Amino acid sequence: MSNDKQKPEEHEDVGLYQKMADRAAEFMQEGRKTLEEALNKAGEEISSGGEYTRDQAEKIAGYLRRDLTEVGKKAQLARDAVFEAVEPHRVVAGVQSGLSRLLKTAADVLNEVAEKSEQVLEFKTGEVTSPGTLTCKDCGKEMHFKATVRIPPCPQCHKTHFRKSY
Repeated sequence: MSNDKQKPEEHEDVGLYQKMADRAAEFMQEGRKTLEEALNKAGEEISSGGEYTRDQAEKIAGYLRRDLTEVGKKAQLARDAVFEAVEPHRVVAGVQSGLSRLLKTAADVLNEVAEKSEQVLEFKTGEVTSPGTLTCKDCGKEMHFKATVRIPPCPQCHKTHFRKSY
């Protein structure tokens, strides 16, 4: 219904509703009033001005309580829905799961690179190698070469597998 077609008392109620809502909001913003206290104080203040009766103020305060209670319920439902959707435990679990997958993939890649690197550094008796150090894979004995040589067996355990370092 438009404002033009309202009865005078309906228009008056709408104006009082807005005045009470504004004044109650001001009281609550001061931080010292509950909704009920703010509505009562706004009603007392408005009715003491003589423009509206105490009964009118109480009737409008009832409308405000009803509307604000409904808004509060809807806000609580929205808050609960948001909290459920982004529940901290679920978010943390999701992040941990993603991080775990990322680290496992990185570990697999690094293991593969390490294995390939180790293969490149493996030498056997009879092969030719450039200067460097060969360490026996069985006993750990190091053989130091200052020139290119054909690799002999380990002088300590006579095994034939070595790891090269420079």
